[in-house]
Amino acid sequence: MSETLHAVSVEVNGKPRSAQVPARLSLVDWLRDDLLLTGTHVGCEHGICGACSVMLDGEPVRACLMYAVQAHGHRVTTVEGLAKPDGSMSVLQDSFCEAHGLQCGYCTPGMLIAAQGLLNTNPDPTEAQIRDAIGGNLCRCTGYQQIVEAVQLAAERTAKEAK
Repeated sequence: MSETLHAVSVEVNGKPRSAQVPARLSLVDWLRDDLLLTGTHVGCEHGICGACSVMLDGEPVRACLMYAVQAHGHRVTTVEGLAKPDGSMSVLQDSFCEAHGLQCGYCTPGMLIAAQGLLNTNPDPTEAQIRDAIGGNLCRCTGYQQIVEAVQLAAERTAKEAK
């Protein structure tokens, strides 16, 4: 017995993408396996770790908890989509490198998405606001302090560029 496929049309990292997908295909699996956007990581597959976070219409969401069909008609931004149009790192990505906000790198895509979501709505967050924004993302390596410092650095750099 064959599985019914459903049409999806999604803007992914600024490009229209369409496919026929099974109803139960997760968004993270579609992004990684079909669109080859492997920056979005698969961790717990229960929405707890945050490694699979992407932006849906500008808001961070867990791609392991969404079906690809639920993204139909929406905008999805993966960690690859945070880069500048020329492919170079964004201010936030560069700040993570500069402030040593990553070690093994497994949580980094989800941390970047959470941090970018915060900076999109609050360009000058407090340390407490940063910690709250990344609080749903698990990191086993950094102890979070360098991640907080990276987000603070990105906010400072962005403010300087705006002047």
